[in-house]
Amino acid sequence: MIIYIHGFNSSSLSTKAQVLKQWLASRNRVQEWFSPDLPHRPAEAMATLIKLIEAAQEPPKLVGSSLGGFYATHLVAKFGLKAVLINPAVHPALLLRSLAGTTQQFWYGGGSYTFTQEHVNELEALDQLAPANPEKMLVMLENGDETLDWRDAAAYYRQSHQLIFQGGDHSFTRFQDILELIDRF
Repeated sequence: MIIYIHGFNSSSLSTKAQVLKQWLASRNRVQEWFSPDLPHRPAEAMATLIKLIEAAQEPPKLVGSSLGGFYATHLVAKFGLKAVLINPAVHPALLLRSLAGTTQQFWYGGGSYTFTQEHVNELEALDQLAPANPEKMLVMLENGDETLDWRDAAAYYRQSHQLIFQGGDHSFTRFQDILELIDRF
């Protein structure tokens, strides 16, 4: 099983989740794809992912994008799984702290919620000073990411496998082109 973990305010309908699903389907492997629509609360999102991993017959592989990369990092530490991280968020509690008290819109499917200090606290509880099992992670960054500074991820994951691409943006414009590499890892 390959679990795609979406980013902040996203869902299984995100472009990367659907591209991965279609790529696997073209290889008669769509049954390997799973991408849960995660709750906006980090503790609930993590509980959902842990339950899914514990119920799997074989250890799943993870692909996490942005905040999903942060969640995947925590899961690699907990379960020793392999993960590919796409423009991952590093220390998201610090990045998102200024959003406390604001209304957030989901990118897909509509709906909104209020981002609170509790969200920040839950992110802080999941954070690690340094990633555990760095050799089990492949980090892919585009240095044109307008949302997250790629240098933060390059430094934080310095002991992990890394590919840094020129240009691009936070959506990771080369995703379609690197699916074979992701699959091999």
